[in-house]
Amino acid sequence: MSPAIGFPVSGPLTGVPHMLGQPFVRYAFLAGSAVAVAAGVAGYFLVLRAQVFTADALSHVAVAGAMAALAFGVDPRLGLFAATVAVAVGMGVLGPRGRPDDVVIGSVFAWILGLGVLFLSLYTRSRSTGNGTAGITVLFGSLFGLSPSRAVTAAAVSAATAVLLLLIARPLLFATVDEAVARARGLPVTALGLGFLALAGVTAAEATQVVGALLLLGLVAAPAGAAYHLTDRPYRALGLSAALALAAMWSGLGLSYAVPWLLPSFAVIAVASLIYLLAVTLGGLWSDSERNPPDLDASTRHPPKRPPSP
Repeated sequence: MSPAIGFPVSGPLTGVPHMLGQPFVRYAFLAGSAVAVAAGVAGYFLVLRAQVFTADALSHVAVAGAMAALAFGVDPRLGLFAATVAVAVGMGVLGPRGRPDDVVIGSVFAWILGLGVLFLSLYTRSRSTGNGTAGITVLFGSLFGLSPSRAVTAAAVSAATAVLLLLIARPLLFATVDEAVARARGLPVTALGLGFLALAGVTAAEATQVVGALLLLGLVAAPAGAAYHLTDRPYRALGLSAALALAAMWSGLGLSYAVPWLLPSFAVIAVASLIYLLAVTLGGLWSDSERNPPDLDASTRHPPKRPPSP
C-alpha cells in the first residue's frame, strides 16, 4: 500500500512531522535541496554573464540526450550527463573566450531541438508504450518518485557541483565583471568560462531529474533573477540566489504534498516564479524611492542664499 499523501485534517503545521515521516518525501527533500542550491549558484552566474539562454538550450539538450539513451536502451542519466556537459562545453568553444553568444546558442538550440524530436520518434517506435513513463519523467521530473540510491546520488553530485562553483566563484566573478583586466592579470578567462559551462551542464542534468527538462529554466533563472534585483553585491546575491532556490524547493514540495493533484515540479517552479515577481516589484519600489526621495523641509531643499558681502 502506498503512503497517503496530504496533510492530516489537524492542519499543515501539525502535519509537517507526518509529511517528513514519509520516506519518499525525505528522498525528495534530500535530492531537491542539493539540486536547488546548485541551481541557485549556477543560475546567478548565468544571469550575471547574460547566459540565461544557455540554460534554456541545455534543457532541450537534456531531452535529446535522455531520449537518445532511451532509444538505444541505455540508462537515461548517462545520456543526460554526456549530452549536457558536452554541448555546454561545445558552445563555449564556439563562442569567443569561452562565452557563447546568442548566435551560437540559437544555432545549437535549433540543432538539438531537431535531434530531440528524432530520438523521441525512435524511442516511441522501438520501445513498448509500457515504458513511456521514462519519457514523461524526463520532461516533468519525478521528485516524489526518487529511489534512495537516486536521491543520494543526486544530492552528492549536486553538492559537489555547488562546492566547485563556490571554489571558482571569485576568479569567475572577476572574469565576468572585467574580462580585460582579468586576462591582463593572468587569469585563464577562457578556461574559467569552459569550466563554468561544464558545471552548468552537470547542474542542468541533475535538475532535469528533479523538476524535468521543461521546467529546468525556471529553477535556474527565477531565484537568480530575484537575487539580482534585490541586491547589487555579488557575494550577497550569490547566497541569496541559493537561499531563494532552496525556499522555492521546500515550499513547492510542501505545497504539492498538501495538494496531492499538484505536480511537485510545477509547484516548485510556481513558487520560484512568484518569488521573482515579488523581487522585481520590491526592486522597482526601491529604485523609485532612490530616484524620488521623500519630500524634505523647504529650508533643507532650498538653503538660504549667502548674504552679499559688504
